Amino acid sequence: MYEEPTGAVGVRVRERPKTDPLEGAVSVDIRAASINHLDLWMAHGAQRVSPPRVIAADGAGTVHASTTDAWHHGDEVVIYPTLCCWECEWCRSGQNVKCAKFGVLGEHSDGTACELLHIDARNVFPKPKQLSWTEAAAFPLTFLTAWRMLTTRARVKPGETVLVVGAGAGVAVAAIRIAKHLGARVFATSRSEAKRKQAIEIGAEAVFDSTDFSKAVREATGGGVDVVFEHVGPATIGESMRSVVNGGRVVTCGSTSGVKAEIAMARLFWGQMDLLGSTMGNAGEFQAVLDAIDTGLRPVVDSVYPLDDVQAALTRLDAAEQFGKVVLSLEG
Repeated sequence: MYEEPTGAVGVRVRERPKTDPLEGAVSVDIRAASINHLDLWMAHGAQRVSPPRVIAADGAGTVHASTTDAWHHGDEVVIYPTLCCWECEWCRSGQNVKCAKFGVLGEHSDGTACELLHIDARNVFPKPKQLSWTEAAAFPLTFLTAWRMLTTRARVKPGETVLVVGAGAGVAVAAIRIAKHLGARVFATSRSEAKRKQAIEIGAEAVFDSTDFSKAVREATGGGVDVVFEHVGPATIGESMRSVVNGGRVVTCGSTSGVKAEIAMARLFWGQMDLLGSTMGNAGEFQAVLDAIDTGLRPVVDSVYPLDDVQAALTRLDAAEQFGKVVLSLEG
């Protein structure tokens, strides 16, 4: 639980009273949860979230109790990490991300890093049988975000070229896996030699150092890529824009290097470029990710920590040592 903005040490394990789920909700015995940079930013006080707050958006477990006929005790489930009202015009049309009550589990409500989670029954989906508990907790937020970015927003087609900036981060690893699954040629960047090698191992064709990468990208691809997958922000957006072909697309979901960036306007309009923003995803897109997992798409687990070691897990994330997702286990 996030208790004070002092970094990893401000997140602690605490006992809370157990309650029953409200009407329309289920309670889930969480078997595994995973953390994201969002949890780290909250721990450092960078998010406008007043403590206490249970962290983590990603989780998988078994149904403990249900107030609906859709779920029963013992059902193995995974959590769709987007919050919405489920009743407005946007939600009914399948556009959950446009809901006025749109939010992220673990930021705008208590999250999954707990023994028992109460959540709207519509946020619960069947756990893919082929995934372990740690794998099932490793994909929801990042794979949902990357799936929407690459399919709905950037419209990646088989045979196109995709550059993933900042390989190693959970959403970037998801993007490499998804772009490869979609039939694209995948390239990536990273400051870390070890992470560049790991990116190759999971499907990247070539990987470049994160410094001034656009020239190497254009040389390797014969003029640039069709799509750049961005999440770093000011530190890389200029190079990302230089890396696309005329008429290319740059899609972004984050800005880990800062909140304000300068862009070359002439490059944007003279290059007929699409600069696309995206965050999270709709329930239908989450189902599409589950369908892709059924056909072989897999998350990457970096490391697993027991829930009691949540501070160590956050410290690993803070050091940017991970490649893939850092998972908290509640088993045993």
